[in-house]
Amino acid sequence: MGLSGETILVAAGLWLAAEGLMLALAPQQIERILAFLTGLPVENRRSLGLFALAAGVALIWLASRVAG
Repeated sequence: MGLSGETILVAAGLWLAAEGLMLALAPQQIERILAFLTGLPVENRRSLGLFALAAGVALIWLASRVAG
């Protein structure tokens, strides 16, 4: 199963739409989150990033299984 160019464009569009929505609706909350992340040790930020990566891959896998 390969990713088509269309799938990659849709994924990128969804990502940009979600980012834009967060920045448009809650710009001050984004600043608070960034300040919180800046206060975390580098290893904790790396672990958080790896967890988010794993969760994203799991959701993509699940979606591909459900879509069949």
